[in-house]
Amino acid sequence: MTGIPAVFLDRDGIINRAIVRDRRPYPPTTLDEVEIIPGVVNSLQRLDAHGYLLIGISNQPDVARGRESRESVEAINAFLLSQLPVREILVCYHDDADGCECRKPKPGLILQAAMKYNLELQSSWMVGDRWKDIAAGKAAGVKTVFVDYHYSEKYKCNPADIIIDDVSLLADVILNNHNENT
Repeated sequence: MTGIPAVFLDRDGIINRAIVRDRRPYPPTTLDEVEIIPGVVNSLQRLDAHGYLLIGISNQPDVARGRESRESVEAINAFLLSQLPVREILVCYHDDADGCECRKPKPGLILQAAMKYNLELQSSWMVGDRWKDIAAGKAAGVKTVFVDYHYSEKYKCNPADIIIDDVSLLADVILNNHNENT
């Protein structure tokens, strides 16, 4: 039996708007700061209707750094899950120095979701707005979409399979690519 395809979504910058300061993205820290990106609801509904399981994959190192509470992250995630057809948002609360397997650019959260939901990684996608998202997707063997907001950080991995500058185009590029490969 083959698994089901998934679209793994970075949270901040893909599902909800990242807070950008000096061309660097930061997560919202309260529900008042959360804004679902225009076009995302429709795009995710279309992907869901075409049989993709939608899973959030998010690094939240500010918890380990003491700048944000785990409860705040979980409240934001619960709100997003209540508004979108996303099954679950898996979170790494570690910082780089922790050396965990779940922190992107490592693929741990993607692989964890694949086992939990019997996902077919070869027909799945990772969507992110930072190089670590794309590196995690590549390491897990999924196709990748990079949403390029022109942040100031250096891109440090192989190019994504598809690069877009508007997350509302997500369903179009994934579904068009899927149709070309079937």
